[in-house]
Amino acid sequence: MGQNYALVIDDHPLVASGIASFLNTHCHFRQAYVATDEESCYRHIRDNGPPELVVIDFWLSSCTALKLLKEIKQRYAKVRLLVVSGDENNDIWQKVQNAGGHGFVLKNESPELFSQAVFALMDNRLWFPASNKEIKIKNSVLQKFNLTPRQEEVLHMMMRGLPNKRIASQLAISEPTVKEHISNILKKLGVNSRVEVITLLHGNREPLP
Repeated sequence: MGQNYALVIDDHPLVASGIASFLNTHCHFRQAYVATDEESCYRHIRDNGPPELVVIDFWLSSCTALKLLKEIKQRYAKVRLLVVSGDENNDIWQKVQNAGGHGFVLKNESPELFSQAVFALMDNRLWFPASNKEIKIKNSVLQKFNLTPRQEEVLHMMMRGLPNKRIASQLAISEPTVKEHISNILKKLGVNSRVEVITLLHGNREPLP
């Protein structure tokens, strides 16, 4: 697709601007625009052509995003559709999937997990709660960075967007130990943050069964 831009549709301009800024700085988009309703959404598309990615809040001011989701899907088949929501109702992501969406992320998830979802969609994969649990980095990539087995475990959990507390709990180690592992991982990978790790490694996953 010729237009390397994303469109964020959310009736909370401050939230939408934050997501748009993140897409610019961490997800390789040349530009990210903000729309607050259906009218401004289609105006942006008329002015700029179809985006590569649309990030849309499930609950818009007048209704849910499902109608707009279906319309965009029908009019612009190549556009990737990611829905976000602060509502943890388990039925929502299934409704999004049934409406033709390609992914769903809760707003209280980590920036790392949001990055993973965006990269998955741009790789023509889906990202829903039932399909995003396992992330495995290619062994050849891991060997290049000379990580220890424990650092590899921590890295895979970081790639899933797990916070330090959950990593510590799952590995039965302390949070300070997790922080030390993460610091060493960042140093070996030559990056400064967890989000930069996601950006660096997103194209080096093993294919999932």
